[in-house]
Formats: sequence, C-alpha cells, structure tokens
Amino acid sequence: MLLRDIYETAVTKGMEADPRGKDTVLKELERRRKDYDEMKAEEKKFFDTERLKNPYADTRILHGTGDEEITAAIIGIDMEIGEVLLADRLSANGKKIDLIISHHPEGRAYANFYEVMGMQADILNKFGVPINIAEDLLDGRMKEVERRVSPVNHTRGVDVAKLLNIPFMCVHTPSDNMVASYLQKVFNEKGTDTIDDIVKILKEIPEYEEGIRNNAGPRILLGSKNRRAGKVFVDMTGGTEGSKDIFTSLANAGVSTIVAMHLSEDHRKEAEKSHINVVIAGHISSDNLGLNLLLDEIQKAGTFEVTACSGFRRFSRK
Repeated sequence: MLLRDIYETAVTKGMEADPRGKDTVLKELERRRKDYDEMKAEEKKFFDTERLKNPYADTRILHGTGDEEITAAIIGIDMEIGEVLLADRLSANGKKIDLIISHHPEGRAYANFYEVMGMQADILNKFGVPINIAEDLLDGRMKEVERRVSPVNHTRGVDVAKLLNIPFMCVHTPSDNMVASYLQKVFNEKGTDTIDDIVKILKEIPEYEEGIRNNAGPRILLGSKNRRAGKVFVDMTGGTEGSKDIFTSLANAGVSTIVAMHLSEDHRKEAEKSHINVVIAGHISSDNLGLNLLLDEIQKAGTFEVTACSGFRRFSRK
C-alpha cells in the first residue's frame, strides 16, 4: 500500500466520521479555497496547500514523498525520538519497518494543531450551544493553546526520521473523530439510563478493558453511578480541551453528562459548578479505540503489517 493511500484514506475516513457532518467539513474546505484564490502571490508562497483538501492541521505526512510502498508500519500514540530510533533498530535487526505512524501530532502538524479546535464550535452548536457563544469562548482558548505550543522545539523527532530516512506520518483528529462518533452512536443506540450504564458499556470495549488492566480504565469523575445520565455528550475530538467556561452553556442546552478522554482540574471545577456529570473514559485507551477503528478502514483498501508500541494495542474488528 502506498504511503499516500494510507494518508488520504485516513483523512477521508476522518471526514466521514466528523461529528460536524461531512457537509460542514466540505463547506470549510470551500471557504479555504476561496481565501487561497484571493491571496497575493507572497501569501501563497508560504501557504500549506494541503489545507485545501485536508481539513485537519494535525494530520500530515511529515517525511516521505507519498510514493513509498508500505508493507510494515510501527504505530504508537506518541512517536518521538526514542520510538524513531526503535524503528531503525528493529529494521537493523531484521524486522522491516517502512513507516512510522504517530497518533499525537509531531513536527509542523504539532506547531499549528490548535487550528483544528475551531471544529469544536460546530460540535457544541449541534448539542444546543448558540454558535456565537461557542465561537467567542473558543477563540480565546485557541489563542491560549497557540501561545503554549509556539516555543516548543517541534521538529526533533521528524528530524531524526529524516536523517534515518524513515517515512513518518501522524494522524490525530481523523482518529479522534472515529472514537467520538463511534461512542456517541453506541450510547445513543444502547441507551444510558444511569452513569453506571455508560461505564458498563465502556468496559465491554476491548480497548477500555486493556485500560483497566493498566490501571487507566473508565471512571466517574463527577456524579455517581446511580445518577441519571440524561443527555450524553461524547467530547473527544477537536485537538484538545476547549474553553473551561463552556459548561454553563452546555448545561443550559440540556447536556447532563460528558464522556471525555481527560479533563483538567480547572475544567473539572467549572463542570462541577454547572452540575454536569463527567465520565473519564481514559485518554490512551480512547486514542487506541480511534486508531483501531481507523486502521480497520485503511486496511480495507490495502494490507500492511502493524507493530504496536508507545501505548498502542492493535484490536481489529474486521
């Protein structure tokens, strides 16, 4: 399977699973194209034209032309210098590695990953938060995250991959879209009368079973198991946590319970003030579920051997 095919399939499937709906994603790409066409030549010189067909800034081929034939990939949640060296060591010892795939963004995909946070406004709007409130609160949070990542030496791992000439890509939001849409559908179809029902459903999923074995399984952060779940919002995509001031608006929109990968202490305090229940499914196990769902889709188009590391465990549903 060509590297380009793996990458393009990941983006396509991510768009299909986008909680905003594919039509909304396509409209975003149309706006980008219009803005690009109106740019001056100097602006176009530095514009990443990949943004015209890939709506996710945190998903990119970081090293490679796209024409490389991939028969074996090493995949992990965080693939940094150590994991890149591991890939080279495995190849030297006879285990062929054609590609490194990281879930969390690296290189230039990490430097501006905060751009994908904009999608959160449309997701919140679908759950009843007025779009003006969602966009206004999100704008400040995006600027905060931009300031946080701006001083980071983000090319280190990619530089090592280039020196060793190992193709490298990262796939973040498409994978997160898969897990968010999958869990939202499961909860809606199975029904969740109480918070305990949510936890029980999660524990039936292999990735969360593995999380329990590693002492990182689902848990109730706010609320108790016998409380009514009410309207459940699976909040697992859009780059990183949104504004901590959004919980009052979510409560006013009728959301009773949030199922999240993780929640900061400041966000927890604000959710508690708004009387919202919170179930933490688990960060790495949720990333595992999203990656596995995405890999199942990618490998329908072509096969390649997967070596799992850095917190990733391969569970196939094919």
